[in-house]
Amino acid sequence: MVWLRRCTHYLFIVVVAVNSTLLTINAGDYIFYTDWAWTSFVVFSISQTLMLTVGACYYLTFTGVPGTATYYALIMIVYTWIAKGAWFALGYPYDFIVTPVWLPSAMLLDLAYWATKKNKHSLILFGGVLVGMSLPLFNMVNLITVADPLETAFKYPRPTLPPYMTPIEPQVGKFYNSPVALGAGAGAVLACTFAALGCKLTTWTYRWMAAWSQSG
Repeated sequence: MVWLRRCTHYLFIVVVAVNSTLLTINAGDYIFYTDWAWTSFVVFSISQTLMLTVGACYYLTFTGVPGTATYYALIMIVYTWIAKGAWFALGYPYDFIVTPVWLPSAMLLDLAYWATKKNKHSLILFGGVLVGMSLPLFNMVNLITVADPLETAFKYPRPTLPPYMTPIEPQVGKFYNSPVALGAGAGAVLACTFAALGCKLTTWTYRWMAAWSQSG
């Protein structure tokens, strides 16, 4: 049982973090951000919130060690740096999204888990709300400090963009004038659901490990 738990632990690091990293990278396409401005900022913030929440809660409740969520976010950062380094070698911009933006939100997850003495329901409710509300804020601060997306889009043109994706006009202020508030509001609700999913995945994993060890 010990070796099975240990192998599953390392499997999380490889599979869960890699998949969430790839999905998060693909949610930060620079030309799409430039075309749709605030609208896509909300979508990107929510998608990154959900990918971080489900994976970090899965990993955190499996190990039961506060601090694991931050470790998980660190793994995502390293994987993203490697992937973006490869993209940079192919001519894509490297500095559009500075990935350490995930770290403070993951720390809030750890804090909620630690402060409530490893209470899973508090992790779902408090941790989910904290991540959902914080990540859009950190993401906006992050985008302010990096290269202008419009300048980046002209510097790295994408001539293969299909006609139906070419914007007619910039969609600034498409939904509301405050994309951070909209992203935080929607993220706070959705992140609780995905935090619960991450915790449930841990339960399913333990059941699978128990069944597998008994069958052996």
